Amino acid sequence: MSAQKWSQEVTERSDALDLEQDVFKLESASDVARSLKRSAEASPRRKASAFRSAMSMLTFYINRAGSNLPEPRRRVLEDAKGKLRLLFGRPERRPAAATRRSKRSG
Repeated sequence: MSAQKWSQEVTERSDALDLEQDVFKLESASDVARSLKRSAEASPRRKASAFRSAMSMLTFYINRAGSNLPEPRRRVLEDAKGKLRLLFGRPERRPAAATRRSKRSG
């Protein structure tokens, strides 16, 4: 089985979440985040917290798409991570470059 088919199968038939159809094709980051949150909270099979399950599925999709993911779509999905954190009441992450700079300055 090719990697593309394997990752598509995971996305479509994951034991962790039953995703809403075309969740990763939704127009806005907020819509993607809300859909993932609903799916994660409704799933009786997930092994981690709803937040971790939703974030893991989003990250998995972004990573597996790799360079085939158009930049505008990647931006929407990366923004969905921040929206997901907010929906679950988690603190926003600082960009990695800002974190490295602040460590060097100190």
